[in-house]
Amino acid sequence: MFVRIVKLSFHEENIPAFLENFELNKQKIRNASGNRFLELYQDKNNKCIFFTYSYWETEADLENYRNSELFKEVWSFTKKLFNDKPEAWSVDKLASLE
Repeated sequence: MFVRIVKLSFHEENIPAFLENFELNKQKIRNASGNRFLELYQDKNNKCIFFTYSYWETEADLENYRNSELFKEVWSFTKKLFNDKPEAWSVDKLASLE
């Protein structure tokens, strides 16, 4: 399993549209094959910056999602709202303390 972190930066006036679209699609994304966890964060100092954290079983699962109609729909809507280029990282979790 690995973690996918995506940084998204929006024009302030587009934040409500992004949040509404995320709300409509979050269960579908979370239920994508191989997805084990999904969270959305908003930066405390810059309300235009958001992060998604998702856990994936395999890289193939993430790629299958990225090639799905769901991703294409969500991404084509979301990318119109950006004020900066998104950034993404795939990382291996080395430790988790609760």
